[in-house]
Amino acid sequence: MSDNHLDSAVLAALQEVMEDEYPLLLDTFVVDSEERLRLLREAERAGDPQAMRLAAHSFKGSCSNMGAQLLAESCRELEELARREQLDGAAALVERIEREFAIVRILFKSERQRYPG
Repeated sequence: MSDNHLDSAVLAALQEVMEDEYPLLLDTFVVDSEERLRLLREAERAGDPQAMRLAAHSFKGSCSNMGAQLLAESCRELEELARREQLDGAAALVERIEREFAIVRILFKSERQRYPG
């Protein structure tokens, strides 16, 4: 597992707590994250700082809980921009979040393959 993108200690703790439900947690995170990305893109295109702040905040929390710290940090930056209603850098941040999520998605799918069924 790439320590730059995912915190293996967080994943190990989640696996211990979730036990047999761990694979479902991984699947759910990926699906939910794709929806959160869609909401971020939509808010960015609409220039809606409130919707962007809420979507970024929600995504930040789930990323942090799942050990995706770089992704969580980018979401935090976007949330802060939206909170200040300074959306000039929002498109670039959404793109950075999309790129990082593409990496995280692959890592989670790889992690998921360790648990057949």
